[in-house]
Amino acid sequence: MSSNAVPSAWVRFLRAHAELTRRMDAELRDKHGLGLRGYEVLLALADAPERRMRRVDLAAKVLLTQGGVTRLLQPLERAGLVDRARSDADARVVYAELTDAGARRLSAARRTHHDDVAALFTARFSAEELETLDGLLARLPGAAGEGAWADADQSTAG
Repeated sequence: MSSNAVPSAWVRFLRAHAELTRRMDAELRDKHGLGLRGYEVLLALADAPERRMRRVDLAAKVLLTQGGVTRLLQPLERAGLVDRARSDADARVVYAELTDAGARRLSAARRTHHDDVAALFTARFSAEELETLDGLLARLPGAAGEGAWADADQSTAG
């Protein structure tokens, strides 16, 4: 392997990630008024017990700071997709809770996202190549982490 192979692979990985997420974000915004990060939040809440999580736990799940998740939740709350809820046991604890409207929006957006993953990613590889790529990427730090995608359907990541 030439010394250029490693930097070339790294640059291709970064560029592909940026382009794929840009296209998927644009498609979700265009069709559902929901960006990829908002989709990730709704997905995490949908998979949580009682469709709610402490905001601090949600921030960790979607790989954001507490301030970042607060800024991300504000428009979702204004749109009626997420509610703010307090704990009955501890008034200091604030939850983010998926609303019925949020669950409906996620359901519609999930179909769009699955179609995008298929068209932009999985259709470009054979089953064997995807298996190899999965094995290679599994070696990277955080690849099997606790993000919102970790528990998602492996064939479509959400």
